[in-house]
Amino acid sequence: MTHQVRMACKNDVDALLELAALTAGGLTNFPHDRGVLAERVAWSEQSCGVIIDSPQDEFYLFVLEDTETGRIVGTSSIYSKIGVRWPFYSYKLSRISHVSNGTGRHFSTHILTLVNDFDGASEVGGLFLAPQARSAGLGQLLSRSRYLFISQHRERFGSTIVAEMRGWLDGAISPFWEAVGRKFFDSEFHAADLYNATQGNQFIADLMPKFPIYTALLPLDAQSAIGRPHVDAVPAKAMLEAEGFVYDGYVDIFDAGPTLHARIDQLRTITECRLVGDGLELPLPGRNQRLRARNSGLEFTVSLEALES
Repeated sequence: MTHQVRMACKNDVDALLELAALTAGGLTNFPHDRGVLAERVAWSEQSCGVIIDSPQDEFYLFVLEDTETGRIVGTSSIYSKIGVRWPFYSYKLSRISHVSNGTGRHFSTHILTLVNDFDGASEVGGLFLAPQARSAGLGQLLSRSRYLFISQHRERFGSTIVAEMRGWLDGAISPFWEAVGRKFFDSEFHAADLYNATQGNQFIADLMPKFPIYTALLPLDAQSAIGRPHVDAVPAKAMLEAEGFVYDGYVDIFDAGPTLHARIDQLRTITECRLVGDGLELPLPGRNQRLRARNSGLEFTVSLEALES
């Protein structure tokens, strides 16, 4: 089979909705909601149609298409600048120590502090592959296509880029949400996550505690979930780390999944790709293949091709 990554268009909405139904929830940037998906496709098309010299509030939505059948088997996205429509919230995990000289005792623990450290950064997210497409390098094709797009349109993005990973679930239950978020929102995890994805997160600022949370006061299962990715997100996390993203204690406020970040100009794809003809080429060492990005304005496509001998 032959696949290519291209920009999403309005004719893809139904296919994206079918794909979103396979996620079982938990992907904030790819909710199973037709109205939201239609709005994001329109937002992406509008973003591609404007001429800008710096990121404002653009969104770019990509689909992975089986060109033999026309079927959409994957999707991913980029936000050019987060924290514009509403603040971008994270928890920052840090260590704090207490010492009592009178008793000779020392206590050290971690605290979670609500922060907006990534306001103004770009964000990659919403990466999802249909189960039948999780092979033959298609994950790399879908993921790294975004960085090729950034390289070709560097003025549209910031200096820092982040990626939120889906957090650990025990079955359908988020231990961290049950221990923290539910106490303030009185709703199921997936309901709050969907509301965040579709309506924005002002309710977080309104209801979430502003003071640091001592992790030692949380149940053990909630503590162990902090910074731990969902089992389905482990391969995506590995791809991000290979690209140059790092995790240093920032976590999602709902499920405590890890938030990774990197400097855009130091991303592996951006430093290793090269100009060829009407686009970019990225050799894949050890695979005798390359990613080939073609570009006419913002009519952007990427395919996985054999290297010419």
